[in-house]
Amino acid sequence: MRARGTLAELLERHGRTYAAEAGIRLRDTPQPLYQLLVLSHLLSARIRARVAVAAARALFSRRLRTPRRMADASWKERVDALGEGGYRRYDERTATQLGDGALLLLDAYGGDLRRLREEADGDTGVLSTGLRRFPGIGPAGADIFLREVQTVWPETAPYLDAKALQGAGQLGLPTAPDELLRLAKGQDPALLAAALVRGALDKR
Repeated sequence: MRARGTLAELLERHGRTYAAEAGIRLRDTPQPLYQLLVLSHLLSARIRARVAVAAARALFSRRLRTPRRMADASWKERVDALGEGGYRRYDERTATQLGDGALLLLDAYGGDLRRLREEADGDTGVLSTGLRRFPGIGPAGADIFLREVQTVWPETAPYLDAKALQGAGQLGLPTAPDELLRLAKGQDPALLAAALVRGALDKR
């Protein structure tokens, strides 16, 4: 009973995806999926999550919401947008990676991550490997993308990675995904994963 109460409070306090916080209306269409890839890239750096989200919002507010627009933007435009969001520590390298990643997405998948989904054919491992082809997306970035995308790519669900399970352990919750899902009583696993990660990062 205590674990269920803890989880209910956690979901009430932190049950919001990072995509939603960044203003991404996640759907299974090319633009929001690309925006999620950009956000996952930014969140995977050793920088505060709120700064990464602010940087994503700044990029999107400058209409850099598609791989074509990102690729066509100048390196300085990308650096300036990242700086506007407070993403200064890694801004120059990240600006380069975002441009290179946009070109790769256009060349390999016609700008549409759903083609990567088709290529993976339900295999999360293949999907993770494909995501890690993009500059700046390592294992952590792939995990972030998969945690968030499971809302619209249900074949990846439930995706509770090591970071989410770390949060569960810190809060005294079960660290077995099946037990967490049972306690969550049908809650969207993307919201559950986000809440657990936020719990792991919340020093309070």
